[in-house]
Amino acid sequence: MSEELAYSIHLGSDKNRSTKAKQMAKKNSSGTTSFSNNAIQNATQLSKVNKHNLRDYDNERELINVIYGTNNLYQDVQKLYLQEFEEARIEYNSKQTRADRKIENYFKHISDSKLWDLACEFIIELGDMDFWQDKNIDYKNKMVDVYKEQVEDLMKIVPEFKVANAVIHFDESSPHLHLVGIAVSDNNKRGMKKQVAKSKIFTKESLTRIQDEMRVCCIKSYNRVYEKSANLKQKQKGRNQDIDVKDMKSYREIKKQYQEKVKKLIEANKKTESLDKRVETVTEMLDNLKSTTLNKNNKVISNEKIEEIKKLTEEIENTTKSVRSVNDLNIAINEFEHTVFEVEKENRSLKYELELKDEEIGDLKSRLAKKERTIDKLQTEKASLKTQLQKFKGFWRALMKHFQSKIGFDNDEHYKYVADDLYKNGVFDDNDSEIANNVGRKVKTVDEIVDKWTINRKTEVK
Repeated sequence: MSEELAYSIHLGSDKNRSTKAKQMAKKNSSGTTSFSNNAIQNATQLSKVNKHNLRDYDNERELINVIYGTNNLYQDVQKLYLQEFEEARIEYNSKQTRADRKIENYFKHISDSKLWDLACEFIIELGDMDFWQDKNIDYKNKMVDVYKEQVEDLMKIVPEFKVANAVIHFDESSPHLHLVGIAVSDNNKRGMKKQVAKSKIFTKESLTRIQDEMRVCCIKSYNRVYEKSANLKQKQKGRNQDIDVKDMKSYREIKKQYQEKVKKLIEANKKTESLDKRVETVTEMLDNLKSTTLNKNNKVISNEKIEEIKKLTEEIENTTKSVRSVNDLNIAINEFEHTVFEVEKENRSLKYELELKDEEIGDLKSRLAKKERTIDKLQTEKASLKTQLQKFKGFWRALMKHFQSKIGFDNDEHYKYVADDLYKNGVFDDNDSEIANNVGRKVKTVDEIVDKWTINRKTEVK
């Protein structure tokens, strides 16, 4: 019996840009939606995809294999933007009479826009969890040649899609390919001649065609590389119903029961062969029945033969039930296998989203720590300024008391002249000038204030 492998090719979606999502965001106080979003819409998301695909966040780079591009996906996409769009950008700018309509950097222009995706990511996978669970690393590594051909096939099938980077992950349940690139539209009438155009290139119809052609190419590559004659499982349109966790836990047990039912099916087949012979006997017996003397249309049959026919009918019913139960279980197993495969992909997607959330939390923690350091610095500066201010206040009080003493009691005209000069030049305000020339305004130095406070405290204690 030849192998049957599942195949999936998934293009990252941007459901948060749909009309429904925008309406939801308007009604939500946070301005966000709950829709999943694994498209690469801007430079920030591209940076996170770079960290995930190239495993920048851990030390498991030996479990990945870059088969197209470099170890820096972000730079690969930037380089591809220059290669594909720079000439069109320069041509477009040369026709603009207003500076504000010129595009200085097309990569940044698309990243800052809310209308387009900066890049596209395909995830391609051949074989499900059960298929790969007992395969060693050498067997898995041969998928490098298969996925290399998948990259080449995709570029042939969709020439408008320009590949920037492709990497294979071997650190999960099955080897799978992450492929990042740009959908390019040429000969545009408005704007730049060349533009990014994900929604134009990838429609429901085109994605169906791409999937069909990529499936055929993939199994051909697999059979050639592994020297097999495997087939692909029937293409699934999606899960028909949700499966409870308790049902998923019993999957292995059901599959074990299925193996036992297969044995029963073999026995049922043997019974069927035996029944075929019995049916021939009964048929011959019925053919040899004699007609009654009164009516040629009526046949005579003994009670013994009637019992034999009843037993045969009962055996046929039992055998049919056995075969039907095995077939029903076979259908259930196929549904479970598909469900497990889909759940595995969902788990990988959730793991990916968790990694992105961890990155965001890390960024927020870093920014919070920076803010806390700034606050600590400002508090230190504040304390220093407060100390300096107190010193200045002490100096100013002493200075004003000195002026009062010299002008009010010593009648020193030099100090009065200096006080008037300071007032004219804006050093003293009206209040300062009045204090300096009016002995009635009591001014105490800081030391005198502290001494008075200390005396009052001692009095309160007594």
